[in-house]
This record gives sequence, C-alpha cells and structure tokens, in this order.
Amino acid sequence: MSVAKVIEITASSKKSFEDAIAQGISRASETIADIQGAWVQDQKVVVNKGKVTEYRVSLKVTFVLAGKGK
Repeated sequence: MSVAKVIEITASSKKSFEDAIAQGISRASETIADIQGAWVQDQKVVVNKGKVTEYRVSLKVTFVLAGKGK
C-alpha cells in the first residue's frame, strides 16, 4: 500500500507558462522524492506597461510518502 501527499507551490517564469511549470517541478524535486504528477490549479500573468512581463502558475504537486521501516 502507498500513501500520497499533495502540496501547493507557486512558480514563475519570464518566458512562458510551460517554463514556469517546469521550473516549479524542477525546484520541488530537489527536496521532494517520488513526485508522481502535478495539477495546474491557476495561471496568472504580470503586466507592465501593456506587456506581459511574468508568467505565474499555482501547482498542486502529488508525491508518494516513503514507507515505514520495520
């Protein structure tokens, strides 16, 4: 039996939503093992003088909790 946990993270990129997602997953995987997937909960852009300057995503990241030792 396995147990999964879901955490929420926010990531941003100056390039695109796809890059923001990739950056968020990459950073989360530095400290969280066994990431199984992510749900893009929300997308937002920052606008400055009529131009998009930043792409932001809110992600729900799912990972499997490590089993207990016997």
